[in-house]
Amino acid sequence: MIQVSNLCKSYGPKRAISGVTFNVKDGEILGFLGPNGAGKTTTMRILCGYLPPTSGTATIDGHDVFNDSLRARRKIGYLPESVPLYPEMTVEDYLHFMAQIRGVPRAQRRESVGRAMKLCNVDDVRSRQIGRLSRGYRQRVGIAQALVHDPPVLVLDEPTVGLDPKQITDTRQLIKNLGQSHTVLLSTHILPEVSMLCSRVVIINDGRVVAEDTPDNLTRRLRGAERIAVEVRGPIEQVKAAIVKIPNVLNVDSAPSDGRPRFLVDCSVGQDVREDLAAAIVGNGWGLLELRPLGMSLEEVFLKLTTQEEGAPS
Repeated sequence: MIQVSNLCKSYGPKRAISGVTFNVKDGEILGFLGPNGAGKTTTMRILCGYLPPTSGTATIDGHDVFNDSLRARRKIGYLPESVPLYPEMTVEDYLHFMAQIRGVPRAQRRESVGRAMKLCNVDDVRSRQIGRLSRGYRQRVGIAQALVHDPPVLVLDEPTVGLDPKQITDTRQLIKNLGQSHTVLLSTHILPEVSMLCSRVVIINDGRVVAEDTPDNLTRRLRGAERIAVEVRGPIEQVKAAIVKIPNVLNVDSAPSDGRPRFLVDCSVGQDVREDLAAAIVGNGWGLLELRPLGMSLEEVFLKLTTQEEGAPS
C-alpha cells in the first residue's frame, strides 16, 4: 500500500533524509520511530504531498506522490502533530468543510461526515465549537478530518501527544479499531504505544533507516540470543551446572531474587530449550517455579540502535 524507495530530501547542503526505503502492507499498522530531528516528519510530509523529494520515489496504492500527486493524496488521511482545526467552527461544520475540500461529492458528504464522527466518537459534540472542546476531543476531531473522505491509508503523527491517560487509552483503541480497515503509518515517541498497536516498526536515525522488523525480531537480532528466565527451588551452583550442559545453552547468569534461585539463560537464536530446561530441573528433583521467555523492551532496542548510529563513523 505504501512503497518508499531511496527517498532523499536536502535543504541546501543539509540532507534531512538519505536513502529511506520501507514498505507498509495493506491493512498493517506500522510504527515509524526516531529521535527528534531524525527525519520522520520530513518523510511523512513527502508521503502526504506537502514536500517534494530531492530524489527517490514513494507511492501510495500505486500512485506516485510526486508525478501523480492528486490521486496519491486522495488515498491518504493525514493527522499532523499540530492538528489544523478552526476553533470558531462547530465540529460538524468543520468536517463538512474538510469533506468538501477533500472532494467528497455533495450527495455523500452528510453520510461521510456522520460516519467519521461516529468512528471517532465525536457525534455527541457535533454542534459545539471546536475551541471549546477538551484536548482529547480536539484530537479525535483531527482524526475524523483525516477519515472523512474514507482513505485507505492513514498517516498519524504523534496522535496521543499532550493527552491525559484516559484520552490516550481511548485514542489508542480508536487507532487499533481503524487498523482493521485501514493501512496506518504511526509516528510516536511513546514506545510502549508501538508495542501495543504495531505489528512492525521502522526506526530512522540521522535521516537513515537503521532497522525494520517486528519488535520481537529486533530483540533477537540485537541480543544475538534467545533469553529465558528460570526460577528454581534447588542448590544454586548445582542448578547452574545442570543448565549449562543443555545443548544450545550459551550462557547462564544468576538474577536478583527474593531468596529463591533465579537464572537468565541465553540460548541460540531460533532454538527453544524450555522443554530441555524443565526436564533437567524436574529430573534432578528440584522445584520449577518459573520458566518464561524474555525480550528486550522496545525502549532498549530503540536506544541501542540510535546510540550505535550516533557513535558510528559516517
